Amino acid sequence: MRLTSQQIATIRKAVAEQLGEDARVRLFGSRVDDAARGGDIDLLVETDRILANRPAEASRLAAKLQLALGDQRIDVLIIDPATRMQPIHKVARETGVAL
Repeated sequence: MRLTSQQIATIRKAVAEQLGEDARVRLFGSRVDDAARGGDIDLLVETDRILANRPAEASRLAAKLQLALGDQRIDVLIIDPATRMQPIHKVARETGVAL
């Protein structure tokens, strides 16, 4: 996994502050591969709470993380109990690494 322990701590803290301590976060995509280079930070966040506006929550979390981690691309997917599962969600769950 190509994240530092400080980056992982920052991501966990931001997710907990915004979506609650019980929210789970996984890193997926190219940053999981230690042999790869570059790439954005792809995160899948799962919560047991139904969110009124998942896209807005994902955008706020991505912006918060960009401010905290510096100028790099961060993509955030959020799954709540009302989410209609898409293929990307399955891939993220299967290949992602829990943070």
